Amino acid sequence: MVGIKPKDAVPSAAIKFFGAGTAGCVADLITFPLDTAKVRLQLQGESQNIKGASALKYRGVFGTITTIVRTEGSRSLYNGLVAGLQRQMSFASVRIGLYDSMKQFYTRGTDSAGIVTRLLAGCTTGAMAVALAQPTDVVKVRFQAQVRLPDGGRRYNSTLDAYKTIARDEGVRGLWKGCMPNITRNAIVNCAELVTYDITKELILKYDLMTDNLPCHFTAAFSAGFCTTLVASPVDVVKTRYMNSADGQYRSSINCALTMVRNEGLTAFYKGFMPSFLRLGSWNIVMFVTYEQIKRGAQQYWESPF
Repeated sequence: MVGIKPKDAVPSAAIKFFGAGTAGCVADLITFPLDTAKVRLQLQGESQNIKGASALKYRGVFGTITTIVRTEGSRSLYNGLVAGLQRQMSFASVRIGLYDSMKQFYTRGTDSAGIVTRLLAGCTTGAMAVALAQPTDVVKVRFQAQVRLPDGGRRYNSTLDAYKTIARDEGVRGLWKGCMPNITRNAIVNCAELVTYDITKELILKYDLMTDNLPCHFTAAFSAGFCTTLVASPVDVVKTRYMNSADGQYRSSINCALTMVRNEGLTAFYKGFMPSFLRLGSWNIVMFVTYEQIKRGAQQYWESPF
């Protein structure tokens, strides 16, 4: 662009795209046990109703992690990691990496993006990402939810086996199970996460509270994680239960939500809130800090490769 100095040049769309996917994978590697604990806590009430049990198997974030390690081994905390990394490379790349490009699309190339434009951009990239990466999300949730059987067997033996089994038993549509609640969730998550980060960082820099470096990125990412958890938790619980449900257990995601309210009350929508916050807060911090460093490193290399 005319009038922009090299030091002010922004990273290309390709750098943002692959940088976001890489940063998402780094964040998943670090925070995956928290995500597994969140899924188990979200599904706990459902399992009780099906089996008629009264005792809670999992209590709290770290109690859940401890129970999983004690009863299933530490490797179970990373069940579904392969599908999780596949998901981030396709999912984060689109919803985060294309966010700035989508903002420019809606503003027709200008840099003046208002709150409505940012919300539209967040909703658009979130929906696009779900449409592309939904099968990886279904497999990830199924792996995280499965418990080792008394005979040592498992519902799925490998990531590839999970894809094949779901497609064979539930049809190809089974791989896109819960797509609509997931699109709803990710529209909310993307708006809360990216717009909060965007605005918080912009305000910090505007009022000279911090410079554009690690503390600024950390603060903005923490704010994004908290807002996202608060807003998206109800949809996240419904998404997790619906995607993990047996074929025919729920007629739709709305039926799943109504069943939760009838059997467990409104508080069921915030089951696993603390692990969700710990996971999303830490995930956002690791992801955004890594993403900013990748963009900065790529830009510096582009300006001075040697």
